[in-house]
Amino acid sequence: MSTRKKVLGKAGEDEAAAFLQRKGYTIAARNYRTKVGELDIIAWENPQTLVFVEVKTRTGLQFGKPAEAVNFYKQKNIIRTAQWYLMEKHLTETYCRFDVIEVYAMTGGTWECRQIEGAFEA
Repeated sequence: MSTRKKVLGKAGEDEAAAFLQRKGYTIAARNYRTKVGELDIIAWENPQTLVFVEVKTRTGLQFGKPAEAVNFYKQKNIIRTAQWYLMEKHLTETYCRFDVIEVYAMTGGTWECRQIEGAFEA
């Protein structure tokens, strides 16, 4: 992955985390990594709902909508990593959801976020 893409991706994840915090979510972890995969953001929507968030950042739609990049294989990897997190943190009885946040880097340095709640299921 090019340095430019890494910088854009990191900035998009920062924006998505700030977006969730503005909506009242509490960030539990960012860039959680295991031997089975990585989760961009893990956040509590409320005390009963843990949300695993995949962030996709784009500067345009020439390659389709960002959420379209979260294919079946990527979903399975996210689910497997989420299961690891739940077991590690002893949260296996916790209700959780899988969301995707599309982040658009707009001209002029502004950002637009679109949250797709329940984008896929385990």
